Amino acid sequence: MTMPQQPQVNVNINQPSIPQQPMAQPQNPIRQNSLRTKRGLLKYLLLGLVTFGIYDIWQMSEVGTTLNLIATRRDGKRTMHYCLMFFLLGWLTLGIGWLVWYHKLSSRIGTEQAARGLPVTVTAATYWLWNILGSLIIVGPFIYTYKLLHAMNDLCADYNARG
Repeated sequence: MTMPQQPQVNVNINQPSIPQQPMAQPQNPIRQNSLRTKRGLLKYLLLGLVTFGIYDIWQMSEVGTTLNLIATRRDGKRTMHYCLMFFLLGWLTLGIGWLVWYHKLSSRIGTEQAARGLPVTVTAATYWLWNILGSLIIVGPFIYTYKLLHAMNDLCADYNARG
């Protein structure tokens, strides 16, 4: 049996070796796909009017999806997609599905704010007091929506900074 021959390596000592450059790594991989932090009540209301409510449905769908991205790793829960709740469950349950969905969403936002060390501005109580009881003074649902959108902005900004 013959042994395979080793390849000959020519090394020239007179040539300086070129150091290997490490591959460029992104500075902050979270920033490449940063979450939106520009939600606002005026935009929500005006675009909702212009699009006959389609923007409002999209915005709430985006809020639920974003909250799932931010909080599921910590709490292991998933918020039902808003379109499923809006177009199917809300109507089948004669509106009770909407109450439950917003209650759970608000509670989850408050829990995530507390877990991240942010001031807790939205809870289930915020929903029931401002959106439900506040509808008696007409401006309550607007205050709740303002608080909800800004709480999501704060959570997204914290997620973009710390992951």
